[in-house]
Amino acid sequence: MVGPPVTPAPATPEPTHPPNRLGVLPAGERPQERLERLGASALSDIELLAMLLRSGTRGQDVLTLSSRLLSEAGSLSGLLAWHEADFRSLRGIGRIKALQLVTAMELARRTVSIPAREAPIINRADLIAAHLETASSGLDVEKFWVLCLNRRNRLRRRVEVSSGTATAALAHPREVFRAAIREGATAVVCAHNHPSGDPSPSAADIQLTRQLREAAAAVDIPLLDHVIIGRRGADPLGRGYYSFREAGLL
Repeated sequence: MVGPPVTPAPATPEPTHPPNRLGVLPAGERPQERLERLGASALSDIELLAMLLRSGTRGQDVLTLSSRLLSEAGSLSGLLAWHEADFRSLRGIGRIKALQLVTAMELARRTVSIPAREAPIINRADLIAAHLETASSGLDVEKFWVLCLNRRNRLRRRVEVSSGTATAALAHPREVFRAAIREGATAVVCAHNHPSGDPSPSAADIQLTRQLREAAAAVDIPLLDHVIIGRRGADPLGRGYYSFREAGLL
């Protein structure tokens, strides 16, 4: 006797995955490319987390994983209280990624707990020489630095423009003021060392200072001084530095 027809069981639907957010982005708009082109401040919180995570998992791209992580924590600051187990509770975050994130959060906590030290004022030749004493000590070649200052003559950044031979730093005003513009300086101080220890200016030093003075006027970034760093014992004046401003040449 033939039994009733057997109704086939409904097919199990294939699991669906959310669309790959990273894959649909133009190459130039992915987090790493945006970071390289625009800097870290231009990235969203999700993009910054994506840079830490580096990769997602099968069916979950790194931007989606970052978004879930931020949603679970409520905010970036919420992640500061997370432990390894909290990170690993999310699918796609294993032991190594969890430890990397714990490390990043600890760095963030330590950074905000340290009071910021105000940048030094660099507005006199003796202060300039003192600031560069460690950097110039023991050098057997000339180096040329530009000190980029803010409106209050506090140091924004020290940039080493060139490192030359035993007798020449090979600085050029173009490199000096390119650095100043890049760092957003409102004034600059130039300095270089003399490996001999005698800070007395050479003819080339005097000529370069004139060129720097003219370039400063052209780009409207004041040149406060050009200081040559030497050693007290080798300086005929016993100071260990020479200031073009104090000598009346600026």
